Amino acid sequence: MKFPGRRKYKHYFPVNTNNRLDRGGQSLAHINTYVTGIDQNLVDITAHVSESVLNDFGLSRGASQLIDDDTAENLYNFLRDHDLIENQFAGGTIGNTLHNYSTLADDRSVQLGVMSETVAIGSYAYRYLCNTSSRVDLSYLQPVAGPIGRCFTLITPDGERTFGISPGLVNELSADFIPEELIQGSSALVICAYTLGDKSLPIYEATCKAARVASEAGVPVVLTLGTHFLVERLRDELEQFIRSYVTLLAMNEEEAKALTGHTDPLDASKAALEYCDMILLTAGPEGLYLCGYTERSMARETGNPIQSGSITDFNRYEFSRPLRKKDCDDPMQVFSQIDPYQGGPEKIMNTNGAGDGALAAIIHDMTANCFHRQAVPTSSKHVRNFLTYSSFAQACKYANRVSYQVLAQSSPRLSRSLPEREDSLEQAYWSK
Repeated sequence: MKFPGRRKYKHYFPVNTNNRLDRGGQSLAHINTYVTGIDQNLVDITAHVSESVLNDFGLSRGASQLIDDDTAENLYNFLRDHDLIENQFAGGTIGNTLHNYSTLADDRSVQLGVMSETVAIGSYAYRYLCNTSSRVDLSYLQPVAGPIGRCFTLITPDGERTFGISPGLVNELSADFIPEELIQGSSALVICAYTLGDKSLPIYEATCKAARVASEAGVPVVLTLGTHFLVERLRDELEQFIRSYVTLLAMNEEEAKALTGHTDPLDASKAALEYCDMILLTAGPEGLYLCGYTERSMARETGNPIQSGSITDFNRYEFSRPLRKKDCDDPMQVFSQIDPYQGGPEKIMNTNGAGDGALAAIIHDMTANCFHRQAVPTSSKHVRNFLTYSSFAQACKYANRVSYQVLAQSSPRLSRSLPEREDSLEQAYWSK
């Protein structure tokens, strides 16, 4: 089974004669799979400067601080005019995730947010567009008369990093620019807790509207948490939002602790499953966890070694496929964990984007399921309304591989798709 897109190499998911996609015998032109996301669009700008530059622009050395639009514009012009800018890359959690999804799947995603209505060649807004995959549809962005967000990383000769963040007009996304039909046709809606940080901002209402439309249409809502500081401040509000709308919750161990109060990833995942249907938890050197629900009568035991932690034999049924809890007659919780791929890269320069890469892989798996359901609706793969094409264990494996690639290249955005992936122990299960 190939995922949507024009990939030329075999995918690792097994097939049999009952669920095989006969590409020669049917037209697939009617199948339109895509994901939609909302982001606070910003550009990461890195420059090497002297300490006098920090003083001139009123920046506290080694700190992360907000700066106003005028200061940001003057700083940017100074860095550009003195040829101090080392890199300008598109950033943003959801922007990274959509870019990586489209790179992996070679398929369309749609990004909602704001963009400067006037884009000069070589400007930061221009760099944002250049650093985003051509498969990410930016035609629904809301034009604004001003800058998008800028995050300056200023490196002094001693190696100290000073951060200056200018949000610009990223929070001005209007609910009027949320296309309901587009979201209703998506395979998933991907959002971040950052957009829920201030109820007085237009982007808050836009995000709530999108989540409401997706939930009513049965489209999975994917929420990634911002930082543990944000989660601590908004814990009660986020819990209510997750209970109301979210299907898949993505977080790291610090955010999980802030949300649930548990430091152990398994305990945190188990607690968070009371709020939503599926959990992706990245835990640094411990690898990552993928947890959720399945129908007890359809649970499949793993062929991998049994693991125990705070939950005994927690991965016993990781060869099962995820379902929404409400779609189960007799729901049971399933947990899967995987150590870092090949132990992780030998040298990690930057951990930014590793979780976004893992999430992109899970979303890719979810979209593949939608694609196959439309292409082969009578397949045994769709006797239930499963959330992913593959099992917890296999999706976990894929997410882990993508996360490794992001860490290895020291950039949050994939520059190319992954090499052919290996087959799984599950071939014997899913070929039955």
